[in-house]
Amino acid sequence: MELALAGGHCIVMIGPPGSGKTLLARTVPGMLPPLDDDEARVATIIASVSEAGPLVELVRTRPFRAPHHTLSYAAMVGGGPHMSPGEVTLANNGVLFLDELPEFDRSTLEALRQPLEEGCVAISRVGRAAVFPARFQLIAAMNPCPCGHAGEGDGRCRCSTAIVDRYAGKISGPLRDRIDLWVHMPRVEPGEYVSGAVPEGSGEVRARIVEARRRQKSRGDRANSRLTGRTLRAACLLGPAEQAHAIRLAELEGWSARGIERLLRVARTAADLAGADRVDGSHLDEAARFRSPSAQRMGYEAVG
Repeated sequence: MELALAGGHCIVMIGPPGSGKTLLARTVPGMLPPLDDDEARVATIIASVSEAGPLVELVRTRPFRAPHHTLSYAAMVGGGPHMSPGEVTLANNGVLFLDELPEFDRSTLEALRQPLEEGCVAISRVGRAAVFPARFQLIAAMNPCPCGHAGEGDGRCRCSTAIVDRYAGKISGPLRDRIDLWVHMPRVEPGEYVSGAVPEGSGEVRARIVEARRRQKSRGDRANSRLTGRTLRAACLLGPAEQAHAIRLAELEGWSARGIERLLRVARTAADLAGADRVDGSHLDEAARFRSPSAQRMGYEAVG
């Protein structure tokens, strides 16, 4: 999560019920830096248009939106008789958290593709059209299968391989291509929960996130998650050995050009968190751990 927030990367957490996916997502607002002046002005305008209530000062807190999976298409992208902004706009310069990701309507999820790619959403209604800002970070959580227990090895899951594949397949390929980090969260063992070490506080993590974002800003006015092409390669400063390593990783997994860009973007953020000016092999290996999985590659063994 620290890696995702430091670089603005979209992330999906996959794990059984009770593994801490939603709890972790709820800690996100405490780890995000405040909005700068320009962002605050935009956030205040959006809040005013959405009739969020009386505003007496600029909105400085980054938005964190967590709509229910019964959300309609129009509520997600905006529209209606008054052309009101939807969740993707209300989450502008902040986070859109989707719990139980596969339970959202397919058309509603597909509507995320444009704003994730372009940072805005175009809405057309009878006689009216509007373009709203929608540059948000997507954080999502999902179970590995409908019952939620695939891969735990305790026999509780009775979902067939076909059911597991179908459930994972509710997330389309084009949407998968826009997500940089896929994280498997195993079930928390009772002993670990009761007597485990005290976790690091959000304030300490937030300080590292702020510093990583400062390093990105010093290279230009774009988060690592938005770097592409020549700009991305210039930011990574890969040497010959690192280039060869990145090529080996891509060939091993059969990644497309988009997949290679995801690898480099996450690796650049890993380097920023480590205070490194160049991306090295360890950063590439760390980024490769979070590649997009198929149903089987998530580590789940469905019962036939």
